[in-house]
Amino acid sequence: MAARKNEVSFEQILSDLKKQIYRPVYFLYGEEAYFIDVISDYIEKNVLSETEKEFNQTVLYGKDTNVPTIISYARRYPMMSNYQVIIVKEAQEISGIEELEIYVANPVPSTILVLGFKYEKIDGRKAFYKTVQKVGILFNSSRIYDDKIPEWIASYVHVKNYSITPKAATLLNEFLGNDLSKIVNEIGKLIINIPQGQSITEELIEQNIGISKDFNVFELQKALGRKDVFRANQIINYFGANPRENPLVKVIPMLYGYFSKLLMIHYLADKSRNSLAAALSINPFFVSDYQTGANNFARGKLISIISILSEYDLKAKGVDNNLATDGELMKEMIYKILH
Repeated sequence: MAARKNEVSFEQILSDLKKQIYRPVYFLYGEEAYFIDVISDYIEKNVLSETEKEFNQTVLYGKDTNVPTIISYARRYPMMSNYQVIIVKEAQEISGIEELEIYVANPVPSTILVLGFKYEKIDGRKAFYKTVQKVGILFNSSRIYDDKIPEWIASYVHVKNYSITPKAATLLNEFLGNDLSKIVNEIGKLIINIPQGQSITEELIEQNIGISKDFNVFELQKALGRKDVFRANQIINYFGANPRENPLVKVIPMLYGYFSKLLMIHYLADKSRNSLAAALSINPFFVSDYQTGANNFARGKLISIISILSEYDLKAKGVDNNLATDGELMKEMIYKILH
């Protein structure tokens, strides 16, 4: 996860921790809980030995604690250890957390204080956060944009000494969404069963995770882009028979993103492969599929399709819907898209 200017990256924080380079305060905040949990869990599990943890590691929860309590713990000295670790989970629940500045401005060198401030933004101009950044780590755990999730999956798998095909990464993203914790958990279960160094393919994902490599939104997009009526209907019939795995409210946003990109192609002057990949934020591997779709759908038709998707998104949520099922609505929607 890349850092912004004047911020320490996730990778750098973990690298320093593994080298036993510790800071007195870690303030971990932001919309993506996964990176906050990984850093916090690493400190909780690895800084102290099991014997040292008994007297020198304290885990607090924001809803059950307050600033004076945290300060009183943080100002203690370790027993038979070089460090004591104080981990405050769900710190966003603490009232007046910025009052911790009185401690952060003069922290105890043998205390490692970790504050997990999830899902919230902060005003980095305030004195407290500037002080944290000066003496410790102020880490912004930003949410990864949906179209960057397959790239992140490939990077994560590479660190684990595996590779993954672009389509397999897209399948995982499509099936699991942008929940990084869930994605990591499924990858962890998957790689247990395959030799290190092997490439993770869509076939392996189908066999081990249960995601169909032939009947998914990615394949539906390809079929629609080629105007392959038979194949598109095969897929939506499968979706209709498996509504829990393929709800319309999940399918529509992905199709909306796909057709919006096709429309964007019509307005781009440079339609070279690399330029399209960059402009659409997609893997170059998939550019030809998008080019085919843009060639098969005129600009006016794409604008109409986006309107159709908006209409059926409302129907899927119960607006102007006379009890039609997801499967029935999907058939109507796909018919209108293709005709």
